[in-house]
Amino acid sequence: MHDRHPDIDPRLLSETDEQRELRFVLRDFFTEVSGPDDVRAHMAGPRGHDERLRTRLAGEIGVQGLAIPEEYGGSGYTFAELAVALQESGRALCTVPLLPTVGLAAPALLGSGDRQACERYLPGIANGTLTATVAGLRGGEPGIGTESVGGGTVLRGAADFVLDGAGADLILVRAHTPEGPRLFAVEPDPDTCLRTPHSVLDETRRQARVEFRGAPATPVGESDEITAVLDTARAALAAEQVGGSGRALDATVAFVAQRHQFGRPIGSFQAVKHRLADVLVALEAARSASAYATACVALGSPQLPVAASAAAAVCAETFSLATAEYVQLHGGIGFTWEHPAHLYVRRARSGAVLFGTPASHRARLAEFIGLGLTTNTATAA
Repeated sequence: MHDRHPDIDPRLLSETDEQRELRFVLRDFFTEVSGPDDVRAHMAGPRGHDERLRTRLAGEIGVQGLAIPEEYGGSGYTFAELAVALQESGRALCTVPLLPTVGLAAPALLGSGDRQACERYLPGIANGTLTATVAGLRGGEPGIGTESVGGGTVLRGAADFVLDGAGADLILVRAHTPEGPRLFAVEPDPDTCLRTPHSVLDETRRQARVEFRGAPATPVGESDEITAVLDTARAALAAEQVGGSGRALDATVAFVAQRHQFGRPIGSFQAVKHRLADVLVALEAARSASAYATACVALGSPQLPVAASAAAAVCAETFSLATAEYVQLHGGIGFTWEHPAHLYVRRARSGAVLFGTPASHRARLAEFIGLGLTTNTATAA
């Protein structure tokens, strides 16, 4: 591992005792509060998640503040600790909008270098009272423009499929200015910000169209750092996908061990063993790719673009494979709406296209190879 990644201390690719303890605590917590029945109840609620659970995550465990510096109300750990939390939340399909809040918005604020914006918003994220997201990331959209009104700036335009767009308390918007793209902070108001929820495949992760109709906006930072923000979000999503894949495999192994046919457990059949072995091999590769991407984020490595795209492709495909076997090896019951397998299938399918498809990430990696950027000189593209 060290030979492959000379820019990363190999110790950072392994879980520390502290991170392992965090994992145990979170697994017990999510087992108690985010079982399949809880997930269904939470995603059907008006906000799409249990807001009491969100505040408990912040108050009892400090999840939202793990990677936020202490000066902004966080715990001052790194993305490595946050990745552990994201794995466990992905394993439980927790509906709390952690990905848009701490995987997108918080890194965008920290990466902007805007101390005033960080002081205003990060403490609320850390203590669980504020949810946030980022809009204007998708290519091919008409875009969002700025206007100067009364000495201030307002936004006009729309962004589609914004994570938690209908409910987030803060929206960081990538908008076009005469000087180029720039990030703005918007505190949504119904009079100037129309938010229309979408009916999406994965109801555990809500999305919406957000239309800005002269919405007051505050500039955040001096430059557009959206590529680095997206790569951090890809690493965060990959961690979730590793957790979900692990849960799908564990549930399937448990089922085939107790389901009998012809007087023996179906897990003893060679064909079933081979299929589960394929999932395990893929999961180990996904864990490795996710660990490297996580380490790159935590260290600010120039290899992050390469690591993020590799993790995005590998982890998405692994999650799809694991959930497909989750359904298939459960037989008829796995196809029913009552079984939790379909919740994982939906999360896997929607996550595979969230920040680019596996094919698009492989194309990006091919471009890096062509440019000679798969060494320590890799830069954002």
